[in-house]
Amino acid sequence: MKPAPFEYRAPASSAEATATLAEAGDDGKVLAGGQTLVAAMNFRMARPAVLVDINRAADLDYCRVDGGSLKIGALTRHVAFEQPMAEGPLASFLPHVAHHIAHLPIRMRGTFCGSLAHADPAGEWCLVARTLDAEMTARSAEGERTITAEDFFISILTTDLAENELLAEVRLPVLDGNWRLGFSEFSRRAGDFALAMALVAVRLGDDGKIIEAKVGAGAVEDRPIRVTAAEKLLVGETPGAGLFAAASEESARNIDPISDLHASADYRCDLARAMTRRALEHAFA
Repeated sequence: MKPAPFEYRAPASSAEATATLAEAGDDGKVLAGGQTLVAAMNFRMARPAVLVDINRAADLDYCRVDGGSLKIGALTRHVAFEQPMAEGPLASFLPHVAHHIAHLPIRMRGTFCGSLAHADPAGEWCLVARTLDAEMTARSAEGERTITAEDFFISILTTDLAENELLAEVRLPVLDGNWRLGFSEFSRRAGDFALAMALVAVRLGDDGKIIEAKVGAGAVEDRPIRVTAAEKLLVGETPGAGLFAAASEESARNIDPISDLHASADYRCDLARAMTRRALEHAFA
């Protein structure tokens, strides 16, 4: 099929892009990688009157460490994370997640910020952002605002972004050497959408016990979630197989899994249990 008629605009800066979005109102749509949007337009599931292509906005194309954060601009592609972007546990961990995203051609065009703005519950970067307490910069012609990951994801394909806002930047905390990170995902075939995934980040004290824990689950509810009950169970304990099994059980007990044609709620619950355990094992491998 062919997309419905639309006006194509290619602003040369983020300021010009937000001005164009303000002019377009509810009829504007941002194009960065286009790996979902273009397909939706071809099927006429999306019919923007104005397509705002930000690929010429050079001020949005960056990924750098600054002030204790990894700052990711709106034009940073998935493939940029296939090699460490900096030093430290976060930079070493992100390539492991990146390799789970679809296939290479998609990773070459799709963007980190675009994935978050799309807000598919099975999106790997959405889980990274939610679990690691990312901060998002939403930019419009009226100015900027910061949105926490907890507030950003509303439901399936729904975020706190307004129609006239551009997700200009995402900031992830740069973690020190006391942190251990792990990720695990289950899909039927390599490159398929995940049926369940888990991400864990734990900080160890000098005595080897866990003093801080973040446990996230993705593709099991209508948005990426933090499993606080599993986090509380981990804190104060010494890492080991018994603790990992207990935390995984706690994770499975504290999710409200969706059921669809790909997997039942019970199956996703079992997968969440297994993925949490494997993510913890990966963190301490």
